[in-house]
Amino acid sequence: MQPTISPESWFQSRNWKVFEFQGQAWQAVKEGRSGLVNAPTGSGKTYSLLVPIAERVQKKGLDSGLIAIWITPIRALAQEIAHAAQELGLGMLPGFKVGIRTGDTTSAERSRQKKSQPHLLITTPESLHLMLASKEYAQLFKDLEIVVADEWHELIGSKRGVQVELAFSRLKGLRREQGAHLQVWGISATIGNLEQAVEVLHGTVEAPAALVIRSNIKKEVEIVTLLPDVVETFPWAGHLGIALMDKVLPVINASTSTLIFTNTRAQAEIWYQKLLEKAPELAGWIALHHGSLDKQVRQWVEDALHEGILKAVVCTSSLDLGVDFRPVETVIQVGSPKGVSRFLQRAGRSGHQPGALSRIYFLPTHSLEILEGAALRKAVDQEDLEQRIPYLRSFDVLIQYLVSLAVSGGFYPEEIFDEILQTYSFQSISPEEWAWVIHFIVHGGESLDAYEEYQKVEVEDGKLVVKDRKIALRHRMSIGTIVGDTAIQVKFVSGGYIGTIEEYFISKLKPGDAFWFGGRNLELVRIKDMTAQVRISKKKNGIIPSWMGGRMPLSSNLSKMLRDQMHLMSRQQADSSETEALLPLMAAQQSLSYVPDEDTFLVEYFRSKMGYHLLMYPYEGRFVHEGMAAILAYRISKLFPVSFSISMNDYGFELVTDTAIDVERIVGPELFSTDGLSQDISESINAAEMAGRKFRDIAYIAGLIFRGFPGRQKKDRHLQASAQLFYKVFNEYDPENLLLKQAYEEVMTFQLEEHRLRSALLRIQNQKIIISRPERATPFAFPLMVDRLNRERLSSEQLEDRIKKMTLSFQQD
Repeated sequence: MQPTISPESWFQSRNWKVFEFQGQAWQAVKEGRSGLVNAPTGSGKTYSLLVPIAERVQKKGLDSGLIAIWITPIRALAQEIAHAAQELGLGMLPGFKVGIRTGDTTSAERSRQKKSQPHLLITTPESLHLMLASKEYAQLFKDLEIVVADEWHELIGSKRGVQVELAFSRLKGLRREQGAHLQVWGISATIGNLEQAVEVLHGTVEAPAALVIRSNIKKEVEIVTLLPDVVETFPWAGHLGIALMDKVLPVINASTSTLIFTNTRAQAEIWYQKLLEKAPELAGWIALHHGSLDKQVRQWVEDALHEGILKAVVCTSSLDLGVDFRPVETVIQVGSPKGVSRFLQRAGRSGHQPGALSRIYFLPTHSLEILEGAALRKAVDQEDLEQRIPYLRSFDVLIQYLVSLAVSGGFYPEEIFDEILQTYSFQSISPEEWAWVIHFIVHGGESLDAYEEYQKVEVEDGKLVVKDRKIALRHRMSIGTIVGDTAIQVKFVSGGYIGTIEEYFISKLKPGDAFWFGGRNLELVRIKDMTAQVRISKKKNGIIPSWMGGRMPLSSNLSKMLRDQMHLMSRQQADSSETEALLPLMAAQQSLSYVPDEDTFLVEYFRSKMGYHLLMYPYEGRFVHEGMAAILAYRISKLFPVSFSISMNDYGFELVTDTAIDVERIVGPELFSTDGLSQDISESINAAEMAGRKFRDIAYIAGLIFRGFPGRQKKDRHLQASAQLFYKVFNEYDPENLLLKQAYEEVMTFQLEEHRLRSALLRIQNQKIIISRPERATPFAFPLMVDRLNRERLSSEQLEDRIKKMTLSFQQD
């Protein structure tokens, strides 16, 4: 059987050019090689692997089963890849069957896929593990030859990446049993540690033989910062960018299609609402897209965007990724993207085809954030991209995976141990640790061996199996590593599903309260069986839902670029529209205090009605500042009795006390010493408490706690209490528990960023410390003071009034 036309002819029929890297990938897959394709967003990297998969199907015959699996991090991308693959099949190979298996796939569609397997299955890490938990998985994957991890840079820095590693290790094992080799490919655009990414994807044994195919295409990106007419001398966070709405509307009107990216779902809801209030003529032409909305709503938006019938879409990371050649002309980033790679990824959604210019507008939400526009431009020019830190030794994911294999029909520990050792994440696991994991899933570990509920796996002739159908059902319902608050379904009283909202938000509402969700003002009628029943509200004001985990810290790359820009501003120099606009603010800062350069570190100390303020500006991101502020407060308190109130943002932190301190004597290089840092972290930050909160997620992933069956989910506070009980028991009776150790390691590595904190302290030790005593709050200090006011839980009106009064008083000479 021959394809209708060759890949080259199909490309030519669409006026596309076959790039060198695409041809290299086609040839490498044809030769049976494995590797990773690294190319800019919008350069055609998706087709570098779709085409050879279609050719492999043509070679094997249309009556073959599942030939390739394509892993995608988000459901929206699965739909776009399916569109692209189907178009490719229509032109190249009629009869090429493409299937999707995600959380949105109906049971009817899953049944159809079992009866008639697609040649290419597009799925997510979670759904792939669900398939591995089915008894027929070996039969399902018997023809599998190629697996692809798309947007690998998005997966590698999360436990979902560990899921992919483990799943691929099993699929490789199945191929070895057949005397064959599984081809493993990755696709990645924006990543700073590419060599490590290849190792994580391919494992310790096969990584040296993996090809890295790089595109020589240079993606042209234009960054335009939307500047306010007047830059606030005393900036404060919390505007959410709404103040610059008038700057956004002309951009939308001048573009055929625009993606407006926000960092949180709550911010997306607000922007959608405010856009319609400001420009009601956009009704029907703009849409909202985020992960909590009903899949049919999301699907409609994705299809409408694909067809080019929407003027603008307000979205979150749910539309970060996309297949090449989509008709998005313009991208707007609202607020700091927190990282260079994320910004570049979103920029690439504009002009999403080879050779096209990607234009992105950066909309700062406060004056100091304007500096990030210049920092981002320089970082993009220098291709200074963030590294993605892979998760190592995630025993919670390993335990979940092993129970999945036990549910599917069982496994022999010695065989799976050999496969596990070849993964990057578990290459260092010792035989003793492996024995602990096996003992845990069979007996519940040292602390839980008296409770049958935690003895999930049985040993039968050396094989580990799950026989209890209830245990198997509960396990399949819990597969995954994305752990959030308990989800409450939102439905109209009259019927109709809208989406999900986290329990902690909805539990604060009373019947009759109004809230905005899915772009509509809704009134809560009642909560019944974990469902919030609502009706359309006529009230003008509604609460905007909030979701957990909305705050991300600045990346180390963007932090470094910001410090470089601050060095420039310290000399009152401007080399961009952003720095030019900030000259008045920097002049005000200089007149009241000091603007630090690369060789100096600024410390401010002043008194106000609120107390004595000690402020420092490392420009290292919120997480590092949280840890540094706590450590310094602890070290100062050891010198004399004092307690502090702490606030922080991405630029600095503030310690406030009602007691005066001798700042010149206390604040010196020794205060920032790294000697005894780990001990000081434990003493000052209460790492045990943070580890306890982290342990809740680990306990859920490892299967220690169960959220409940549909319609009968356990309340979040009950889950938290269960996790705390396990944490306490393990600390007291099983201190060597690997899950307990993992909780502490994750806190230090990912939450406190200990390595980055240590590097920041060493840098400050080598700088000249400038202690400034301004008479009142400076422009740098003002956002930190506002952040503390915001945490006092004032209403938005009270907060705005307080800020206006503060601004007026500080602006007076």
